[in-house]
Amino acid sequence: MSRWRLIGFGFLAFALGLIAAAPATLIDSYLQQVSAGGLRLAEASGTLWSGAGQIEIRDANRRSGIAKKIVWHVRPTYLLRGKILFEVALDHAAQSFPVTVSLSQVEVADADINLPAAALGLGVPKLAPLGLTGDMLLHIARLTFGRGSVQGNATLQWRGAGSAFTRVSPLGDYELRFEGDGAAVRASLRTLQGPLQLEGQGSWASGSNPVFRGNARVPPQQLEQLAPLLRLIAIERGEGRFELLL
Repeated sequence: MSRWRLIGFGFLAFALGLIAAAPATLIDSYLQQVSAGGLRLAEASGTLWSGAGQIEIRDANRRSGIAKKIVWHVRPTYLLRGKILFEVALDHAAQSFPVTVSLSQVEVADADINLPAAALGLGVPKLAPLGLTGDMLLHIARLTFGRGSVQGNATLQWRGAGSAFTRVSPLGDYELRFEGDGAAVRASLRTLQGPLQLEGQGSWASGSNPVFRGNARVPPQQLEQLAPLLRLIAIERGEGRFELLL
């Protein structure tokens, strides 16, 4: 065996030893740094190699949020490529998904994540007081987070949408698609079904605030019930039409 191959195996063994011994709390520090406190790993136990904890998504004020049980383990063969690949499972799910970490970026792929409707209020504070209900599923085909950039695509479906401010239930089923090209993330909203028809477009670029503009349409027979809810977040344009600016 050549000297360089021996050196390579020695480096790999050293890296494996560091990962096996490093505490899981280092992940919490890393998440806080890259998300400006929006992501945390609470109650972390184990090591970088294999561990568990509570992954937290927090609001803009870092005062409230949602948490999910998370477990992970590392696939050591990816260390030969200069990367760390974590197999991650949430809420005791039978199927895990890969999270790949390198010096310059983090990639998430083939992930299905169930979320409460309250998570919308974390991303859009204007929605937080509405008492949103329903089931949400975030499907990440592939998203890569780098220094000030996001690439890839994901889909968020909100099924059985509702609000504490109206007796109309469900309001409908909706789909929000995300596309990141590195320079910006663009979002498009459409209605799958339901009496409250929503559509819109949004975008977010690094260093600027997200902008979303949309429209809501309400059938005449339900306008009296739904108008008070929509007036909290939209401008009424008449004839059951509302303009959303989030």
